Amino acid sequence: MDLRERIASAMGRVRPELAELVAIRSVADPRQFPPEECARAARWVLDAFAGAGFSDARLAEMADGSHAVLGTRPGPDPAAPTVLLYAHYDVQPPLDEAAWRTPPFELTEVNGRWYGRGAADCKGNIAMHLTALRALGDEVPVNLTLVVEGSEETTGALEGWVPGHADLLRADAILVCDAGNAAVGHPAVTVSLRGVADVIVHVEALTAELHSGMYGGAAPDALAALVAMLATLRDARGNTTVRGLDNTQVWPGAPYPAETFRADAGVLDGVSLLGDGTVPDMVWSRPAVTILGIDCPPVVGSAPAITP
Repeated sequence: MDLRERIASAMGRVRPELAELVAIRSVADPRQFPPEECARAARWVLDAFAGAGFSDARLAEMADGSHAVLGTRPGPDPAAPTVLLYAHYDVQPPLDEAAWRTPPFELTEVNGRWYGRGAADCKGNIAMHLTALRALGDEVPVNLTLVVEGSEETTGALEGWVPGHADLLRADAILVCDAGNAAVGHPAVTVSLRGVADVIVHVEALTAELHSGMYGGAAPDALAALVAMLATLRDARGNTTVRGLDNTQVWPGAPYPAETFRADAGVLDGVSLLGDGTVPDMVWSRPAVTILGIDCPPVVGSAPAITP
């Protein structure tokens, strides 16, 4: 049986296994979901990879109490390169489950695609690693190391664990396989990613709220100041304007047509895309700034008061 046939024969296990994994509500935040759910997911992953040749698969506790699944699978030649397989079994919280088109923790097929919390990021990648290992069987020519962490979407505790365990994770290459591709049916290899920096900005201007009718116009307004600061992060065309970040790079690879991107991203009619570059320039080559959240008085319940 050639490799294509072995892959085809292994695919029958993918959907039921992914459905099992998606059904585990493994949000690594005990304020929202019981920690037993993450423990179930960790055990599921451990058992699955133990059955795929990682006979020493084990759990390692992180500083935040989460558990990473670790393991090794020697290849036929100890001198061969080592490849580290990375994934995470925890998921983002679904928030308002009633707002979902399909149940978040039930793998659901819609128009040939599978939907569910974690179906792509990153439980689908766990299923992908397992399927590839089963299809290759004993023909894996490299040594393998496994790391599947359990709090990537929250604390990212693995980052603090790595320096003290570098020898366990030393590898010639790392496969992080949730980067995606430009289109279905067009495989892609992602060789680099944009880095990430999260910044929280806190503005204070007054000791207490002030009546806007009596003090507005001269009293400093913390909320307006914050809005003004955030507005400087992009120019009128939507280009990122953070000092020190080059926003002129040009993407040299495959195209990503604007009309395809608009459909993929669900951009509304009449709304312009950001930036003066092409879509791949903006999403694959240039820096981006996104405002993820803002704490301020909500419209409902707000008062005629200057935010301090």
